[in-house]
Amino acid sequence: MKKLKLENSSYRALLSNFKEWLDILGYSKGVTIYYPAYVQECLYWLEIHNYNDLRLVTSSIIKTYYNYLKERPNQSRSGALSVHSLNNHINALHRFNEFLHKQGGKKIPLQLHLEKIDPLASINIVTQSEIKQLFKATVYKNTEERMQLRDKAMLVVLYSCGLRRNEAVNLHLSDILFDKQLVYVRKGKNYKERYVPINEYNMRILEDYVFEGRPQFPNLNDSEAFFMNYHGNPMGGQAMKIRLRDLIKSTGDTELIEKKITPHKLRHSIATHLLQNGVPIATIKQFLGHSSLESTQIYTHIIKQKL
Repeated sequence: MKKLKLENSSYRALLSNFKEWLDILGYSKGVTIYYPAYVQECLYWLEIHNYNDLRLVTSSIIKTYYNYLKERPNQSRSGALSVHSLNNHINALHRFNEFLHKQGGKKIPLQLHLEKIDPLASINIVTQSEIKQLFKATVYKNTEERMQLRDKAMLVVLYSCGLRRNEAVNLHLSDILFDKQLVYVRKGKNYKERYVPINEYNMRILEDYVFEGRPQFPNLNDSEAFFMNYHGNPMGGQAMKIRLRDLIKSTGDTELIEKKITPHKLRHSIATHLLQNGVPIATIKQFLGHSSLESTQIYTHIIKQKL
């Protein structure tokens, strides 16, 4: 979308002012980056179809554009745009209309409604055999022992312990209670603390990283962070997400790659696997740190959907 070049000078000016307006109002980084890109695609489509004046754009024209969006290929993966992406396009145009109204211009006639999203549709679950593939990929993805051991520990924390990405990033060395086989989550959602049990096999993986892998990182004594990046600084959430993506690509499994697995989807996966293996849902609730049982019950629906 960012490569779509607008020739219409008025469209270029509107897009530039829209970006500036979003930034001045303090919208999030995601909104200030992606909403102008969504609007740019719309303006580009109007331009190449010779609709060069927004004041003359009708609701019928916008509906035709929306039908085009529903049919065009997804640029980041195979298939069409997801319902979530289509809704983002609509939301961006509504925000653009708000901008036009504030500037005293005529709004685009939007008679589009947000598509209903199935909350389970976007939750892809890795299988237990795919988890094994990810652990194997840590060995041949990187030749350095320290990185191999760290990546294995990362998979243990995200999958076996079911930690959220932010919880994993904020782990300290002292949070791994080896003698009690527990992981202390100090910064859970809504600042809630909890203890997560871990079995002996996975605890050994964490031990190998702490006593054999982590000491090989530079600046070792400068941070209590459990996970370190290549340069010996605390590992950030984005780096963790990218590392997981690299491991997935290294498996060469096209089906796994297509699932677009994120750290949070590993959390969904372990919860689903526990439920499939007969662990009581109340126990899973405590394991995940959910405030209510309703949040945990989504995994019963996931299992029914997969079946």
